[in-house]
Amino acid sequence: MKGYLVLENGQIFEGEKIGSDKDTACEVVFNTGMAGYIETFTDPSYAGQGIVMTYPLIGNYGIIKQDSESSRIWAKAVIVHKLAEHESNFRTEGTLESFLIENDIPGLKNVNTRKLTKILRDSGTMKGYITTDITHLSKIHGEIEKYKVSDVVEEVTCKEVEKYNENAEKQVALLDYGYKKNILKSLLKRNVGVTIYPATTTAEEILKSNPDGIMLSNGPGDPEDCTFQIENVKKLYDSDIPIFGICLGHQLMGLATGAKTAKLKYGHRGPNHPVKDLETRRVYITSQNHGYYILETSIDPEIAEVSHVNLNDRTVEGLKYKNKNIFTVQFHPEACPGPEDTGYLFDKFVEMI
Repeated sequence: MKGYLVLENGQIFEGEKIGSDKDTACEVVFNTGMAGYIETFTDPSYAGQGIVMTYPLIGNYGIIKQDSESSRIWAKAVIVHKLAEHESNFRTEGTLESFLIENDIPGLKNVNTRKLTKILRDSGTMKGYITTDITHLSKIHGEIEKYKVSDVVEEVTCKEVEKYNENAEKQVALLDYGYKKNILKSLLKRNVGVTIYPATTTAEEILKSNPDGIMLSNGPGDPEDCTFQIENVKKLYDSDIPIFGICLGHQLMGLATGAKTAKLKYGHRGPNHPVKDLETRRVYITSQNHGYYILETSIDPEIAEVSHVNLNDRTVEGLKYKNKNIFTVQFHPEACPGPEDTGYLFDKFVEMI
């Protein structure tokens, strides 16, 4: 069946419908990864977004649910050039299309993703609508216009407290703004206990449990919309407990200490972004997934200093807080998909504890 992606600027891309039969509005973004589509589609940070995969062949190694970063696909739609008809992997449990149907996620294949990506790079991230019927374009543009990625942190967070490795000597409180499972795995690998708290948990409740360290996770959406979480991070900042923030957690700590955030033109999404550690002057290839960043000019030099920068556009990729046991990074040191070069940051956090 023919399917279409209608962009808010009026351009229409034709392809073939895959996955769920439903129509959907979404924020259209692109990911530059050659592999790791399972982890990408199940990353809660993609909630509300339709993902365009720039690599031309997707689905060739099928679906291995053990590699998922959460319990389901959080992306609203998947757009690819070529969808593999047959998977080839001794661990596979099915095809990518069957996984999309299982999760009720629509998508398109046989789309000119090269042209689409160029448009998103030139014009910036924009909203779109996936459908099989474009006879009523005015109605479709109405759906696009009113669509907004909102309340997504509350949507993706866990609903109750979860505990792991409770007998460990050191215990970490992980604030779940949409955490990837590999953050949990990275902490447990270093023999610390982890208690995962919903994003709606108050700072008082977290501090009452007397954790040895606090982890602020990644997550979706505009960080400035997270007013409740920002107020709670302010209280966590005032404690003397070591804190490590990743992605949205990095942005929330920045906002909590007076910095400002802004939206990137087309975001950083993929496992191949160069980041420089300003202290060691070493460059790392990092995995990233974010559409917002902290404005360097808004950072109070009495509170924090930039620790990492993106070598593509010089945006802030990390902050080290002065007179505090706190550091945060914009990229994903837990990777998956991506290189594990910056996994040492988890060692640094545990040593800090």
